[in-house]
Amino acid sequence: MNAIAQREPVEARVAKAWQVLAGVPDPEIPAISVCELGIVREVDADDAGLHVMLTPTYSGCPATEAIEQGVRDALIDAGLGPVTIGTRRAPAWTTDWITPQGRRKLLEYGIVPPGPVTSGEAPLRFVPRRPTLRLACPRCGSDHTERLAAFGSTACKALHRCLACGEPFEHFKPI
Repeated sequence: MNAIAQREPVEARVAKAWQVLAGVPDPEIPAISVCELGIVREVDADDAGLHVMLTPTYSGCPATEAIEQGVRDALIDAGLGPVTIGTRRAPAWTTDWITPQGRRKLLEYGIVPPGPVTSGEAPLRFVPRRPTLRLACPRCGSDHTERLAAFGSTACKALHRCLACGEPFEHFKPI
């Protein structure tokens, strides 16, 4: 650990780490940070360095290694190393962990953010039990939209199209 980090109180190092991590973009959706997405679960510090706990959006997420490397690089570049990163899979990540600012950024980026996950209800179904909900287009605001595919650029998003303006958009599925 560098000499400056050793002299800094633990609380200050942790606060600085959170500030740095707030600027680390998600590799699949660069408009939102890993903190706004709710992936960073905790940051702690001791004499051995910083310890960051991450919860991936789902257990098979292909971006997990890129997220870990982005977090590590950002903290080391900020002079906060050494860094250890752990993975916590329980409780499982849920779209309810996306911050309000993250939801706003998703919409501005052109991805309709997920609604809240209702307790006790299975949020992701392979066989729909109710009519597909109509989403407002993030570009023109029309709710005259249709789902084109259950999966978009990643498994956590579905592909939709606005029938009013003709533009495609993605919807971040609630899980």
